[in-house]
Amino acid sequence: MNPPRPERWAHVPEHTWNDWTWQQQNRLTRLPELEAAFRLTPEERRAFEASAASFRVSITPYYASLIDPDDPSCPIRQQAIPQLGELEVFDFEHRDPLAEEQHMPVPGITHRYPDRVLFYVIHHCPVYCRHCTRKRKVSDPTTAAALRQIEEGIAYIARTPAVRDVLLSGGDPLSLSDARLDMILERLLAIEHVDLVRIGTRNPVTLPQRITPALAEVLRRHRPVYVHTHFNHPRECTPEAARALNLLADAGCVLGNQMVLLRGVNDDPELVVTLNRWLLRQRCRPYYMFQCDMAQGITHLRTPLSTGLKIIDRLRGHCSGMAVPHFVVDLPGGGGKISLLPEYLQGRDGPWVTFRNYQGDLYRFYDVPEG
Repeated sequence: MNPPRPERWAHVPEHTWNDWTWQQQNRLTRLPELEAAFRLTPEERRAFEASAASFRVSITPYYASLIDPDDPSCPIRQQAIPQLGELEVFDFEHRDPLAEEQHMPVPGITHRYPDRVLFYVIHHCPVYCRHCTRKRKVSDPTTAAALRQIEEGIAYIARTPAVRDVLLSGGDPLSLSDARLDMILERLLAIEHVDLVRIGTRNPVTLPQRITPALAEVLRRHRPVYVHTHFNHPRECTPEAARALNLLADAGCVLGNQMVLLRGVNDDPELVVTLNRWLLRQRCRPYYMFQCDMAQGITHLRTPLSTGLKIIDRLRGHCSGMAVPHFVVDLPGGGGKISLLPEYLQGRDGPWVTFRNYQGDLYRFYDVPEG
């Protein structure tokens, strides 16, 4: 069951509430709007005022309805409303933690891996997540990807045969119009050496109304399109979100979830088990569990690496292997993603290797010699 709508929107007719354009037009962006919807703490007010110039606030009415208006520790609130931790900047943090701009052969294209590119197609998101790794550009109108930039990006991909995999990102690509998204997909999949196109989106989480039958039909025409969602907490697992995921799956999209590990939000193994089981029921496989990047102003949300390893250790053997994501660190400076695993190999005695299983029991395994 969904929590009841805040009084602010209780009068909104159901058909209006379910209109994604209405949701976009009525986002909370200013401090008085937040104060009308939530009982803000003095710290949240100070954080809003001090961070507004560097990273704007935007919350759809739908996502705001998932926030506990009275609890500052609410996991949805932590992701959407500025906290004082955002004002702390450490020497080890980076404005561009993944060095995306350094690996940009043309505007909007990050080509870091040999066969993959990230294609930045929009600066806009329905909700500006406080843990965003692209705070330097997301929400900034000056970084909007005009049609000319998109054309240059498609041209670069077309003349670069090494590119087999294109990830549409931003901002949120599903914030594009159906027509613009249809054009981009058609142009990309017409390139002979492009094997697949992926879309990174948080719309199923923050604006599930955007996943309309018309959008699903666009994606169906270009299938298979791989869609990476970004659910972080079971409170986001609403009937609306389930409907959005099932519309995408029915359209032939291959769904995977990329959870970001956040302190005080989802750094609990049982919570992750609950989230991942729900995702599988919606035909969305947990794909990555990301360690929070070294972006500026988000260190208060980062967890120790040991937290992620403990979560993976708890998942393995206790729930379906389909529910166990890769625990990934995206290395700073453009080093790329690496997967981390708990230590299962306990020792070696000649050809005999000792392993620990998910229950903590030890087993010996005979390893054949090399060569």
